Amino acid sequence: MGKKATKAADNMYYQARCEAAECNEDFSSREKAAELLGIDRTRLARIELDAIMPYPEEVKAMAELYNTPELCNSYCARECPLGKGTVQEVSIDDFDRLALKVLGSLKDIDKIRTSLIAISEDGVVQEWERDDFQSILDSLDKISNNANALKLWAMKNIKIKE
Repeated sequence: MGKKATKAADNMYYQARCEAAECNEDFSSREKAAELLGIDRTRLARIELDAIMPYPEEVKAMAELYNTPELCNSYCARECPLGKGTVQEVSIDDFDRLALKVLGSLKDIDKIRTSLIAISEDGVVQEWERDDFQSILDSLDKISNNANALKLWAMKNIKIKE
């Protein structure tokens, strides 16, 4: 991909374009990438240099064009005013590592199910049940995070649809 833009080196959009350029030479050029994205070259430069935030539709277009579905997750977790604080950013590992993480997070599913049934029997989360309930929520977050990472891996590597 020629020269690397050192000012943009830590920018996730720039990194995604560089990764895409390894498979498609069109992304080596910011000009050609901007043309394919349907945005102005200077706008893409400003996005990659962290001078401006991209619009959600631009992130979606980059994610699709660069085959980096994790861009959408990262955008929602880091930049989106609605997603910040509610969307957890996931990292895409190798398939075998992700599969083990999913399986590991599911190992206590029977205990979680039993606890949730016991807590919900009376329709109220009692004060003395709050720690157990929080533990259930934490486990569900872990399961969700691992499932999302595996889904992003599949979208990226075997081209499944969202």
